[in-house]
Amino acid sequence: MSILAQQRLHELADVKDELAARDWFFGTSGNLSIKVDEYPTTFFVSASGKDKRKRTNEDFLLVDAKGYPVEETPLKPSAETLLHVKIYDRTNAGCSLHVHTIDNNVISELYGDEGAVTFKGQEIIKALGVWEENAEISIPIIPNHADIPTLAETFSQYINADQGAILIRNHGITVWGKNAFETKKALEAYEFLFSYHVKLLSLKNIYNLHLINQGGIANGNNSFTCK
Repeated sequence: MSILAQQRLHELADVKDELAARDWFFGTSGNLSIKVDEYPTTFFVSASGKDKRKRTNEDFLLVDAKGYPVEETPLKPSAETLLHVKIYDRTNAGCSLHVHTIDNNVISELYGDEGAVTFKGQEIIKALGVWEENAEISIPIIPNHADIPTLAETFSQYINADQGAILIRNHGITVWGKNAFETKKALEAYEFLFSYHVKLLSLKNIYNLHLINQGGIANGNNSFTCK
């Protein structure tokens, strides 16, 4: 293994450890990848069915531009490797992270019929490289096709920049970016927005129920910025 490949593998393993510490890998779910070479494209991707809370020498395997192992191995690439293939084929991204959290699943179901969720005016949006006043970002939400090639084809229609994110309804989020650090930062920002909004909705519902029980009605002054 080249020195560059070793460096990339170490970077990805460190990211996995950080996300595992947040408990974002329920039931071995989720998959991560990092690009090693550009010409021809090769990247490390999560091996299927591994407990991502543990660090072993069999957590990742090197695959080619189509997602096939570059050398003989008993390891099997993650079932969703094709999503990473689409990202590296269409962008200059260097890393892609896919996690299934409770909050991103809830958000994807709440706004799935609208096809996107939009956040506005949150300071954390700056972590996504958007610095203007009252900034707004939208994350597309696509159907969770059981057939991976069908899912990947739908997914690829929303890959239009070197950094981005896509929610898969009742499934999870995939975030990609320039490198492991930038991609992890973006993922953390998206998950902050999801968690904030889920908590805000819960508190608003409690507040409105309290007003109803007291014989009053909500007047909208506590409106939120996510539509």
